[in-house]
Amino acid sequence: MIEAKGVSLRYRDGTLALNNISFEIGTGELIYVTGPSGSGKTSLLKLLMGMEYPTSGSLTVLNQPITKREAMKIRKLRRKIGPVFQNFRLIEGRTALENVMMGMRFLDIPFRQIRKNALNALSRVGLEHKAYSRVENLSWGEAQRVSIARAVARKPALILADEPTGNLDHDNALNILDLLTSFKDDDTTVIITTHATHLIENQTNATFFRVNKGNISIERRCEKNEEVLA
Repeated sequence: MIEAKGVSLRYRDGTLALNNISFEIGTGELIYVTGPSGSGKTSLLKLLMGMEYPTSGSLTVLNQPITKREAMKIRKLRRKIGPVFQNFRLIEGRTALENVMMGMRFLDIPFRQIRKNALNALSRVGLEHKAYSRVENLSWGEAQRVSIARAVARKPALILADEPTGNLDHDNALNILDLLTSFKDDDTTVIITTHATHLIENQTNATFFRVNKGNISIERRCEKNEEVLA
């Protein structure tokens, strides 16, 4: 599903964000990407979204090579990806339902189906009763749930969540992480970046990418809490 071979990313100012990283991620996996601020977590997600291109090495996401030559195809790739942002990126003055529907505006599906998918997504995140509330009137936790609903309404093959708990208190943060992990199934891979390692330290049946100064170490945990280092 996702394969990186010797990938490095260097920005124009000379900053080396990622250094010769290699990994494989299969369909239906749950990945936590951890590390301090500036370690390269967000840079990794930008590569997976096709917002940046590897300076060297090769990267394939959902069978799509991430290169400048493939820019037009990468735009289509993004339709299969559901992004969740720390700052929500919701449009004020619009309802929760309208915001979720906007996440599907470039998909080739009828309006009626878009609305149905949006309502179903809001129901899955527990906000069907807030569908017609303007997003500026929602709590932080509710706004993040709308952001998640917008991501999953398109039924993506890959969910990318960048620090989704960054602005939330402890209880809301745990609820959001539980919600995001619930979308992992045989068809959907979930990748979550976070610096709040205390929230996930007891997680099992997941893979941990620990990023530090552009390098990545990988730990895979199975359901029986056994640890396998890769």
